[in-house]
Amino acid sequence: MGGNTLILVARKRQERGQEGSIFVEWSERIRWREKVREQYHDLWDLKLVRKGIPYILSYLKDGERILDIGAFNRHMEGRIKKCLSHVVYKSLDIDPTYPHDYSSFEEIEEHFDMAFLFEVIEHMGLEEGRETVRNIYRILNRGGRVILTTPNTFTPGQYWKDITHLTPYHYEELGALFLSEQFEIVEICRTLREPLLKFYLKGYILSPLFRFFGIDFSESILLVARKN
Repeated sequence: MGGNTLILVARKRQERGQEGSIFVEWSERIRWREKVREQYHDLWDLKLVRKGIPYILSYLKDGERILDIGAFNRHMEGRIKKCLSHVVYKSLDIDPTYPHDYSSFEEIEEHFDMAFLFEVIEHMGLEEGRETVRNIYRILNRGGRVILTTPNTFTPGQYWKDITHLTPYHYEELGALFLSEQFEIVEICRTLREPLLKFYLKGYILSPLFRFFGIDFSESILLVARKN
């Protein structure tokens, strides 16, 4: 997310006067977090994913419609269409530096089969993040999926390396957020974009050492959720 985008986010918040609380009650948040914990007892139950595009393609069919939220320069369009040429790709971003189909959810009157939200939600406050999840639910077709990534808070420095980050998401909190907004959690993973040798060295050889010290080495948490 670029600097101009973040300035515009702040302006949009001021314009909308987002002072009212739409937080879920604490007891409800605990309940949803426990639901996530039933499926993933701890961080190490999350599968490690090395290549993002093949993983995304496994949830996508040719001809489906994608909305890329916080799309920056629309680089995902070319990477997806290289494999699935009939996918309909549209983007939403409030940064006017690059051309986009939409600058806000309010403009959208169509529906999509998949939404991307890559390294975006951590740049929002908790209320705005929840509002975004609600909007994603609204614009998805029944059975539509959302694929999201956010920095892994268990990896030292991964979240704090960007001063514009506002909300850190433990994977349980991330899953709970989507469950509370009527989504079904399909899968939660960890991502590590490393050369093959380093991937296996960290992911399998050194993994017990990281686990002993209670820290991780992966870059992001990846969540796949489906609209019921």
